[in-house]
Amino acid sequence: MHTVVAIKQVPDTTNVRINPETGTLIREGVPAIINPYDLHAVELAVRLKERFGGKVTVITMGPPKAAEALIECVEQGADRCILITDRKFAAADTLATSYVLARAIEALQEEGPIDLYLFGLQAIDGDTAQVGPGVATRLNVPLITYALHIESIDPEARVAVVHRKTERGIEVLRTRLPALLTVLKEIAPVQRAPLANMIRAARYKPEVWSSTDPVAFDQAQIGIRGSPTVVGRAYTPAPRQAGDVIRVSELGLQECVRRALQNIQASGAIDLASIASAKRPTDGNGGEHS
Repeated sequence: MHTVVAIKQVPDTTNVRINPETGTLIREGVPAIINPYDLHAVELAVRLKERFGGKVTVITMGPPKAAEALIECVEQGADRCILITDRKFAAADTLATSYVLARAIEALQEEGPIDLYLFGLQAIDGDTAQVGPGVATRLNVPLITYALHIESIDPEARVAVVHRKTERGIEVLRTRLPALLTVLKEIAPVQRAPLANMIRAARYKPEVWSSTDPVAFDQAQIGIRGSPTVVGRAYTPAPRQAGDVIRVSELGLQECVRRALQNIQASGAIDLASIASAKRPTDGNGGEHS
């Protein structure tokens, strides 16, 4: 069974700051980590390899520094890692990113069949959750988002049963393979890397693909040229001020209600004057309800 996992190296959002003048992220001095959702996608791929055999290929698009993230995936148990890097890929939005990853996967398909594509639910630096679905659309494969659990998978019959989380509960879906899943953290808790994998990772050198070799990327669809998205401004919201505390034990119920209504009126949330002047409903006999 061959599983391809796409990951992203992101800044640790617990240390992210925004330049107040330019509105851009300050990346200098901010540690880079593997996107947390992606770690669980890699863990799931490794567990499937241990169960069914096969291999795990991990790909990422990013600067040369992203090779560090791929080395960490080898520690988890990945067999092959590919870094897609070139200055021409810089400033890519989700549309351009999905194009590059889809083209890279198509090149891997030419080497042999792929059974499953795994993506983290979303990247913590952008939170769009668009890249996985974008790649699935370009590859024309079934897509399951918010994947929570794989109930069963049959590589020979080319089918899988997957649970996905929704606002109303859990959906159980049967899909043909290959399919693309964007996964939640619950799908596979990350385990401690075994020593053998750590030794292999210390010696491993990821493959490096550029914008022209070995895949012929359309230069008009990569980087800033292929990115129609425009971010007007990024900023840190001002902290909310604490609200007024009105205690019945101190002011009495009537005064508390009066002050609460007064504050609501001042905030503009409700126009109390128009509510008070509205006609009260009648009881059908010409009288008003009390």
